[in-house]
Amino acid sequence: MSPLSAARAALRVYAAGAAVVLAQLLRRCRGGFVEPVFSPQPDRVAIVTGGTDGIGYSTAKYLARLGMHVIIAGNNEDKADEAVRKIKGETLNDRVEFLYCDLASMQSIRRFVQKFQRKRIPLHVLVNNAGVMMVPQRKTVDGFEEHLGLNYLGHFLLTNLLLDTLRDSGSPGRSARVVTVSSATHYVGELNLGDLQGSRSYSPHGAYAQSKLALVLFTYHLQGLLAAQGSPVTANVADPGVVDTDLYKHVFWPTRLVKKLFGRWFFKTPEEGAWTSVYAAVAPALEGVGGRYLYNEKETRSLAITYDLKLQRQLWARSCQMTGIPDGTGGVFPASLPRREE
Repeated sequence: MSPLSAARAALRVYAAGAAVVLAQLLRRCRGGFVEPVFSPQPDRVAIVTGGTDGIGYSTAKYLARLGMHVIIAGNNEDKADEAVRKIKGETLNDRVEFLYCDLASMQSIRRFVQKFQRKRIPLHVLVNNAGVMMVPQRKTVDGFEEHLGLNYLGHFLLTNLLLDTLRDSGSPGRSARVVTVSSATHYVGELNLGDLQGSRSYSPHGAYAQSKLALVLFTYHLQGLLAAQGSPVTANVADPGVVDTDLYKHVFWPTRLVKKLFGRWFFKTPEEGAWTSVYAAVAPALEGVGGRYLYNEKETRSLAITYDLKLQRQLWARSCQMTGIPDGTGGVFPASLPRREE
């Protein structure tokens, strides 16, 4: 990628982030964010990827506080032991555990699913939360560009391998739910089906935004397929906002400085960032409702191109090829995918 194109991608991403940060500051000045309240969920089982720290940790802790059996999927066993211990202590819920899953490895994902299925327990909520942000150009063990491979393809494969369990666990009036975490950077993302891995031109900002855009397209297509098949499973996107986590180590230094000096005003806390994911996972208002983009616990419109059914199908088919799973859409047309009025 030319320096000019790389700079353009970076400016678009930082502009999107700045808009969100300013909106969050304005909201703080008007009273701040109000924690939602939900009823207990003692009979539900949830998997949260990336649940050892940041938004994922706060999501896992909130679900545990509601009484759920929570399984944290991650690749840092040292952090996991501490996270599980703290969540159990703070929520008084002993049904919190860790299973190793490296989303940058297709083999590790398959092993995780096998271990989970051997437990012979249901799965009511899958929160696709884990991710990397604006890392230097590098590849996963399977040879995928890391943003694409970990943020998107890893969750694509994980979700598809767990779909049968989710279907068996859901029921009419009590659907199982897939919650996929994207971000406002998807609004400036560009999907290059001819070069998804950025092999001809790489920008860490462009690659990150593309992965978040892909997650929205994937979720909408998944919801269309589930609805067309009459499955008791829904799929929605959660946008946490700009959150004070450890993901910012690769961003430009002025951004890190702003975060350090003014983070408590401009950035959400990890707890506040988790609320939309929890809302998507348990809110009664979303029972049987899918294909939605949720921000601050409310439905909003995503980038216009995310509603392009043809692009959704193309990305889905390509993703099946890349992850080595059959494309079982078999002529199912997701006509039920909700469209938004401009």
